[in-house]
Amino acid sequence: MTTALRKEIHSIIDSMPDQSLSALKPLLTFIAEDYWKPIIEPASPEEIAMAEERIKDYERDPSSFTPLSSVK
Repeated sequence: MTTALRKEIHSIIDSMPDQSLSALKPLLTFIAEDYWKPIIEPASPEEIAMAEERIKDYERDPSSFTPLSSVK
């Protein structure tokens, strides 16, 4: 369904006159900016406790963790 709708919207945009594209750009930019803004909530007390425990685990034995650089 989404793919068909996306194709239909692309077809509409492809057939628009150039002056309409200039009018459409601010709307599309506004919609896209809202989509890409992540919602970051403060950590809950449980999440903070979990993070602090992992930090302690790392401090006790750093070799037990896999470095991000080795993850592919």
